[in-house]
Parts: sequence; structure tokens; C-alpha cells
Amino acid sequence: MLQMEVVGVRVEMPTNQPIVLLKEAHGERFLPIWIGMTEATAIALAQAEEPPARPLTHDLFRDVLSALGVGLRAVNIVALRDGIFFADLVFSNGVEVSARPSDSIALALRTGARIFASEEVVQEAGVIIPDDQEDEVEKFREFLDTITPEDFGRAG
Repeated sequence: MLQMEVVGVRVEMPTNQPIVLLKEAHGERFLPIWIGMTEATAIALAQAEEPPARPLTHDLFRDVLSALGVGLRAVNIVALRDGIFFADLVFSNGVEVSARPSDSIALALRTGARIFASEEVVQEAGVIIPDDQEDEVEKFREFLDTITPEDFGRAG
């Protein structure tokens, strides 16, 4: 398993489809995962460290885990089948639960859990951004610094 870092979320144009972008912690490959608008908002809020006025589902889940004395140890992105990513939540009590990567990433950001992806998934869906496109990555990071959760619309 390869440790991944969350670069951030963005909305892909012209489809208005949100993407969460992960990067190998000790490598060059990026892993783009298309996600839903609600999850994009949840990830953006967690990255901005802005608590919502009312807890979102991921905040509630974090709080329930804490109340039960169970921690989220890791998120493992384990498979890619027919264009759909699959992840496992790994808890401190040894239990593993299958989950969508978008929900898993939103929860990991709230709990401080590490995110991993299998070598097979990164080989299949990962991309390397050439040096001449480093400026584009920097522009993307600047975009992430200026975007607000409201840019993703209101969650229900």
C-alpha cells in the first residue's frame, strides 16, 4: 500500500463534476477520483478546518466513533473496477468496513487517519504530471486556497 496525501478538490469543467486529487506521499503519481458534490463539500470543509454550522454526516460519524472509543486507523483504497473505486475503513479494534473513497477521505481528514492506495490502483489510474506542468499543479493549489465550500453549493 502507498501512502497518499490529499491535494484537494476541484470542479472539472465543463461537466461540473467534482474531483478529489490524491498524491503519493513518497512518489510522483497523482490519483484523481471523481466524487459527488456533497462529498466534495465535506472534503473542502475538512481541509479548510471550518466547522459547519451543524454537523455533517462525516462529523457525526467521527463523533460516534469517539463516543464508542474506536479510532479510524487508516483508509485503504483497495480496488478499481469498471471505473468505480473501492475503499476500506480500518478501525483501531481491527474491524474493516467497505466504504466509498470519497466518504472515507472526508472521514480521514476529520480524524487524522492516514490514507493509502494499493499499488495496482495507482498503476491503473494514477497519472504523472510532467515537470513542465508543475505550474499547473501550483495553480491548482492556489485555486484550492481560494475556493470556499459555498462554491460547491449547499449540502442537504
